Amino acid sequence: MAKYSEKAGEKVQETMHEMKEGKLKSGKSGKKVTNPKQAVAIGLSEARKEGAKVPKKK
Repeated sequence: MAKYSEKAGEKVQETMHEMKEGKLKSGKSGKKVTNPKQAVAIGLSEARKEGAKVPKKK
């Protein structure tokens, strides 16, 4: 199983919370995110940009 850092987990948790509140928007179109899988992907992407330990995309 791939190992994710604690920081990456926190970032995903933040994005999921934002999605549930209806505040999370996608980067390109700016539309509201309603799919939990998309929220997780956004959280991991943001964590990766911040330098957290996140496995590579497949």
